[in-house]
Amino acid sequence: MTTNTQLNSAGTERPVGSRSGPAAARYRQGGTTALAIVFLSIMLFPVYWMINASLQPNGTTLQTSWLPLAPDFSGYATAISQQGRNLGTSLMVALGSVVFSLAIAAPAAYALAYFKVRGAGVVLFAILISQMIPGIVVANALYTAYNDLGLLNSIPGLILADSSHGIPFAILIIRAFMNNMPASVIEAAKVDGAGHLRAFWSIVLPLSRNALITAGLFTFLFTWSDFLFALTLTTTDDVRPVTLGIYQYIGAYVNDWSSVMATAVLASIPAIVLLIVAQKYVAAGTAGGAVK
Repeated sequence: MTTNTQLNSAGTERPVGSRSGPAAARYRQGGTTALAIVFLSIMLFPVYWMINASLQPNGTTLQTSWLPLAPDFSGYATAISQQGRNLGTSLMVALGSVVFSLAIAAPAAYALAYFKVRGAGVVLFAILISQMIPGIVVANALYTAYNDLGLLNSIPGLILADSSHGIPFAILIIRAFMNNMPASVIEAAKVDGAGHLRAFWSIVLPLSRNALITAGLFTFLFTWSDFLFALTLTTTDDVRPVTLGIYQYIGAYVNDWSSVMATAVLASIPAIVLLIVAQKYVAAGTAGGAVK
């Protein structure tokens, strides 16, 4: 049996019907793009259905059409009137957790990165282990302590609780970034007469912007999506994050799913906006960064 061949540009033989060169590259790229579109569509479909259901007239999701041909925004009006306070509570707790976590994590990361601390490896290992402790264990322990300290049903109490997850992660991210900064930068600041505090504030923090934004963003997302601490540490309606509000909003007999979905859409907006705005900083921060 014979095979038809022809000479390619390099003078070697190849089968006539084979794909190679730019045509084959375009074919593979097109297949990869199509596959990516399929997977992206599957992952984004729940988001689309959430938005679609929020624009439907009041009713169950079983009666929802595939397209919001006659969009009804009454669900958003109901969500804002009934869940607006909860959204504000979540925003205050999330921003407070970001500020508190970075205020603790940045100096700790600087000390672990540049000071010759005895037992630094043990400290880092303990920080890593703390990320593996189930949240329900921490929540139950905090409930007892908060009950004695009077921090139940309070925004500061939720900020402290959510920061217990944000601080260890922020320390690991920021320290990894600071380890890649040249020591000559700190030494030059010391030669100019700057102490550790001045070097940290004026040199290290500005150069660590990407890592700080990355750690702050993930801390915000952790806090914004928290449900366990909100459920355990709040027992009244005075302080109720939106995650707990949606949970109690659904209840056992819900006939107004458009309002529920509208609340979910509103709760997703801050996270989506932050991810879009900070994506380039997150990419640089997670990669460790470099300083010239």
